Amino acid sequence: MGKIPHGCATTTPATRRLIQQSTEGIQTLAKRLGLTPGTVRKWRRRTTTEEAVRDPKPASSVLTPLEEAAIVLFRKETLPPLDDCLYALQETIPHLSRSALHRCLQRHGISCLPPADAPADAGKKTAFKLYPLGYLHVDVAELQTEEGKQYLFVAIDRTSKFAFAELHPHATQAIAVEFLRRVLPQIPYKVHKVLPDNGIQFRNLPHHTQVGPHPFGQLCAGWAIEQRFTKPAHP
Repeated sequence: MGKIPHGCATTTPATRRLIQQSTEGIQTLAKRLGLTPGTVRKWRRRTTTEEAVRDPKPASSVLTPLEEAAIVLFRKETLPPLDDCLYALQETIPHLSRSALHRCLQRHGISCLPPADAPADAGKKTAFKLYPLGYLHVDVAELQTEEGKQYLFVAIDRTSKFAFAELHPHATQAIAVEFLRRVLPQIPYKVHKVLPDNGIQFRNLPHHTQVGPHPFGQLCAGWAIEQRFTKPAHP
């Protein structure tokens, strides 16, 4: 396993060698080199000029690589607060605790959400115009992990950011329909629109002229929900 150089090092190997070879007093040498006396004293006692290293952050003892990958993808795609992220993922990962989730986000450098006033060119996603509650985005993303290929189904309300997520080994029409069927009763307000992508899980493809209505669309119709689709080749 590789080592990571100490990020707070204030001296170079050449400076450390100079400290070890110098006969000047500690205070005098520290002042000349612009270092603290403690730093000079530390390197004068050592016999090597190699800087301190630290081990990479250990992997989780609670989460599998697949579960970590799902958490990271969900956080990056939906940007929910920590507690909302926990609520959305606990049905898929029942043993996920708030502390384990926080440590996972810290390991991957995504524990802090971008500020609300961050400029658009700083990586913040363009904000949607205001919509009433009940505009539900539904999507599926592929995960490649050590445990094989998996699919993360995500549903998130455009306004409230109310989110749900499930992990499945396949991404079929039946799974997409059952996912939405489980999500809709849990939303405490009327869903008026559902916006999935153009995948076969959510709609019939243009060349499917001999098939009947798509099951996902039929479910939306049964709940009196208007089904819309993203532009082709758009997320």
